[in-house]
Amino acid sequence: MTLAWLVFLIPVPPLIAFFAILLFTRRSRFLSDLIAVSAILLTWVFAIIVLIGAFSNPHLGENPIEASLVWLPLGPSLESSLRMGVLVDPLGAVMLFFVPLTASMIFIYSTGYMDSGSYWTEVKNAELPPADAVVDSAGRTLVKFDASAWKARFMAFIALFAAAMLILSVADNLLLLFVGWELMGFCSYALIGFWHNRVYPDQPGRITPVGGGIKAFMTTRVADVVMLLGIAWLYSFTGTLNFREILYNEATLAALEMSAFPNIAALGGLTVAGAVGLLIFAGTVGKSAQFPLHTWLPDAMEGPTPVSAMIHAATMVSAGIYLILRMFPLLSVGWDGDVFTLPMQVIATVGAFTALFAATIALAQRDIKKVLAYSTISQLGYMVAAVGIGAYVAAAFHLMTHAIFKALLFMGSGSVIHAVDHGEEHAKEHGAAHVPHGHSFPLDFDAQDMFNMGGLWKRVPVTAWTFLIGGLALSGFPLITAGFWSKDEILADAYAHAPGIFIVLAVAALLTAFYTMRLIGLTFAGSPRTAAAEEAEQTDLRMNLPLVVLAVFAIIAGYVGVHEDFPLLGRLLGGNPFHRFVSGTLLEHPETLPFDFVPLLISIAIAMLGLFVGWLVYVRKPLEAGQPDPLKRALGPVYTLLENKYYIDELYDLIFVRPSIWLAEKVVYQLIDRGIIDGFLHFVARAAEWIAFRHKDFDTQIINEGTDNLVEGFGEMSDSFKYIQSGRIQQYLAVAVAGLLMLVGVFVWSLFIR
Repeated sequence: MTLAWLVFLIPVPPLIAFFAILLFTRRSRFLSDLIAVSAILLTWVFAIIVLIGAFSNPHLGENPIEASLVWLPLGPSLESSLRMGVLVDPLGAVMLFFVPLTASMIFIYSTGYMDSGSYWTEVKNAELPPADAVVDSAGRTLVKFDASAWKARFMAFIALFAAAMLILSVADNLLLLFVGWELMGFCSYALIGFWHNRVYPDQPGRITPVGGGIKAFMTTRVADVVMLLGIAWLYSFTGTLNFREILYNEATLAALEMSAFPNIAALGGLTVAGAVGLLIFAGTVGKSAQFPLHTWLPDAMEGPTPVSAMIHAATMVSAGIYLILRMFPLLSVGWDGDVFTLPMQVIATVGAFTALFAATIALAQRDIKKVLAYSTISQLGYMVAAVGIGAYVAAAFHLMTHAIFKALLFMGSGSVIHAVDHGEEHAKEHGAAHVPHGHSFPLDFDAQDMFNMGGLWKRVPVTAWTFLIGGLALSGFPLITAGFWSKDEILADAYAHAPGIFIVLAVAALLTAFYTMRLIGLTFAGSPRTAAAEEAEQTDLRMNLPLVVLAVFAIIAGYVGVHEDFPLLGRLLGGNPFHRFVSGTLLEHPETLPFDFVPLLISIAIAMLGLFVGWLVYVRKPLEAGQPDPLKRALGPVYTLLENKYYIDELYDLIFVRPSIWLAEKVVYQLIDRGIIDGFLHFVARAAEWIAFRHKDFDTQIINEGTDNLVEGFGEMSDSFKYIQSGRIQQYLAVAVAGLLMLVGVFVWSLFIR
């Protein structure tokens, strides 16, 4: 078997696991865990074998691993057929490195995380409530539900989620990529809303997992429709969707550049390449949660934490960045290294703004997962901005390192939530009081609220140490974390080519370091602020082992991209092998920037300054129970603005959601459906009824009797002819002879007439 055909097998094990679990083992948690984990580990083995072959090929960019099959014939020749195939070039190899790695760790982690826990659900039949039911302030009858009841189904869906991302990663054309893209959209909807019966006591207005899933699905669909228009337009122009035939073909790219898009002269002569590139970029804006379609990602945190890790590291949001990296030759058509194309300008602006915008919101969030969610949006903005300024290799580098340390951080947050949630149950069993209020636990105790934590360093030491490593990587702690090396590459490129973008990204990096230390301080430093934190404990090896593995990669993964002229480390670590390898993806290999101490020192300074200020505020003097956020006192009304996310959700609700609901209820349902459509149908029904009752004689005498007479006539005819079938051979022979004589007579008579 050649490597190309082995690539075809990479998405297959998790895909088979999905069907096997749903069809055969959904009642067995152990077998479902075994099938899912075995499948992703087998995929990882396949990926490693392919990567060994890819890394051993010094000319992988010119001669990638690829193979294809005819999928849909469109004409008499095979050349006109749509083909489905696989492609592993340097960029694809990067995807095959971190996607199976992070997915494997998340699968193993999930077997422990989803094995226990509970949440509140509403009792629909309140007339016969269970003995342990309670009533919240909204009058809803609630009862605890076993969160592990649907574990097998969960393992099936994350297997399908991983398979979809792997299909996208190895696809050799935009159509197959779009199949994986949309399959991930379905999986995100199903997994964000996985605990579909969950409600929050005393918080009837809070978004539920179902609401989060619908919001994610609808928001990303808006972007996907625009992206599909770009794909269709590209196919109509080139006659193909194959990446190599479009993006590695100078003649095709030149034709796309020379073809001006009519009727948009006001935009400065936008070419077909530019227009198609912007349409496809819309898919990234939705999938990678860039402004203004960023609002779905924080609410996606209502799903189980392993889902959050999958979305933020192994699948969804990484797919959006991969798309614009893959389509970079199209986006940069006409770029001469100095003057950026219109698509690149738009991409850089959106990315830089999103990076800073999301970082400011993360400063004031209380939910540990939402801090990380806005952090992801900000870091994705870094990558988008990097693509916009032409820092192709730096964007790919940060995509890889971010996936690793963000998976670590989300699984670490899940371990914290898991420990605090169990601590709450233990404290209740022991009769402990809720420390801030001095009475029993309220129904709406939030195990994800960092202000309900504190002092967890000693309670969950493995999680604490690995979370610290992930946090330092996110902050860009110099020299020893992967995040420093990849973020520094982006800042260095922005400093050289786009000073305005550099300033925005530098400020975002400063805020990132600060809110990361705030996150660490509120969660782990000081003394427990609640009885739940006091009782928190996490010793599950299935959850701790993946954290340790990813923590190691969060340190060492960055050393493959150290600049070749970096003092001491550059030559020692091989002279930036990542840049040499990934740059081979493009027709024109991007050159390595000259080493510059200025952006390096600025990068180090802002990371250390942000961490130091965060340490002063939240670690040196940790918060006590009931103490407000010091940042709230410092920022005043601005803090409220950031805490409420600039009221963007409320604005969208006002200008999009409410008008849509009003339109659906008052116009579509009341006027069109009930008034026009139902009215017309009722009129037709009444008219038909009137005609039927007044013309029933036509029905009984013409239709019914006519049909009966016809049937009786055929019956009588058959009775008459039945005597011909006597069963006597002599009679049949006589009739045959008579018929023959008649034919002879007719023949003779016709001759006589002539």
